[in-house]
Amino acid sequence: MTDKVMSRRTVLEAGALVAATGVPQMATASAAKGQNLKSQEAVRNYYAAWETRDWQRLDRLLADGFTFSSPRDDHISKSAYKAGCWDTQSGLIERFDLTQVIGTDEEAFVVYVCHTTNGNTFRNVEYFRLREPKVEAIECYFGGKASFPSAVITGQE
Repeated sequence: MTDKVMSRRTVLEAGALVAATGVPQMATASAAKGQNLKSQEAVRNYYAAWETRDWQRLDRLLADGFTFSSPRDDHISKSAYKAGCWDTQSGLIERFDLTQVIGTDEEAFVVYVCHTTNGNTFRNVEYFRLREPKVEAIECYFGGKASFPSAVITGQE
């Protein structure tokens, strides 16, 4: 058996061919779709509703079948989200600094720093699934523990 030397260009071209023909999920994850201003607008409106403590505005943004997931919540409904998240946490939120908003027609990732009314901060990442103009689902990934006074941090239910 002889070893065949391949250039980086040949390897990259072969990898692109495999990706284009053999792995369909890679093609759908392509950055070619680019940023979607409507998805960014929906995401920014979501956080603005939290900052202004406007449940009616937030409710209009969330689809009827909306679900929320986090390390503590498994696809909870809109009504469970309102009771377990909004009703208990909205009074503690001062503002969100959205450090990254990356989105396509149907999804967005957001990295934010949240500032609380008692002067603390925490950082999370959230994945939004969108169906224009509504938010169908959010998956929240918590940052490190902070002194944010929430049931999640203190271990209370």
